[in-house]
Amino acid sequence: MPEVDDVDRRLLALLQEDGRRTFADMAPRVGLSVAATKRRVDRLREVGVITGFTATVDPAKLGLGVEAFCEVRYAGTTPVGDIVETASTVREVQAVYTIAGDPDALVQVRVRDIAHLQDVIDRLRRAGAVVGTKTLMVLGRWARS
Repeated sequence: MPEVDDVDRRLLALLQEDGRRTFADMAPRVGLSVAATKRRVDRLREVGVITGFTATVDPAKLGLGVEAFCEVRYAGTTPVGDIVETASTVREVQAVYTIAGDPDALVQVRVRDIAHLQDVIDRLRRAGAVVGTKTLMVLGRWARS
């Protein structure tokens, strides 16, 4: 486990708010020089705490305003790796969470509308050794960064 102190945590919080924030902007907020701030961020990247920088996109602006989670059950002999592989072949799948218990996976999807969701569920059901699904529509969202 890499050593992460309070200054590192503050830097991480600042970068999670805005990944394009400059070292000059962050330095006074954490009480370090610009050079020391850069060294800290570089170290956090080198040890794998920071795994990358991304742009956050509003899926609704891309015509994908409906989000759902599908509980997916697979045949009892299906290897976990196959579960991820078969679900990830469906383009609308955003994430696959393999879980212990029933169901075997929780699959996050983004679609245009209900008809599109039905099509995605049909494709999931035909993928691999799927024996059942249950779909949960997202009405709202809150997430901790």
